[in-house]
Amino acid sequence: MVPFEAAPAQLSGLRRAVRSQLGFWGVSAVAEEAELVVTELGANVIKHVGYDVAASLVLELRKGRVRLEIHDRSRALPASSAEVCAENDECGRGLHLIAAMAYDWGSARTATGKFVWCELSLKPAGREKRIGRAAAVLSAYRQSSSASELDSAALDETVTDVITDLLHWLALQGGDPDGALGRAQMHYEAEAA
Repeated sequence: MVPFEAAPAQLSGLRRAVRSQLGFWGVSAVAEEAELVVTELGANVIKHVGYDVAASLVLELRKGRVRLEIHDRSRALPASSAEVCAENDECGRGLHLIAAMAYDWGSARTATGKFVWCELSLKPAGREKRIGRAAAVLSAYRQSSSASELDSAALDETVTDVITDLLHWLALQGGDPDGALGRAQMHYEAEAA
């Protein structure tokens, strides 16, 4: 456990502690992601709990994952929904970025406050799984067209049709198509990096 006071100057120390511990464990491959996560979580404590409040970082190596937790004394859990953040363009971006990079994340209340946690996978990103699902969807769309193989322009148009159909479906379910597009873009950028 690494105690710290929530202040911008403390964030670089947290990043160093994370990088050092990950190096000690031999899992430096996720150091950049872990440093970004700890920076975002620490910045959220400063912004939403208070400047110079007492907090702590907990790192844990689990089977195939690294878990980072930031503990503070506030019992208010973070809100990441688009409805809560609708009036503030900056609201929730850090948590969306964490969600895009993380294997899983969440928050929980404790007897003295709360903690926000994030787990990063030590295995290669799930791109293969995503690419496989996308290929299956595109294959289904191709079956409904006359062409079995698509050239670059036709492939681009098919992908656009899939996305458009999903956005129409989401709107019909009461979802937020613009929010979904924004989150998808953040996930893509985080995974492609």
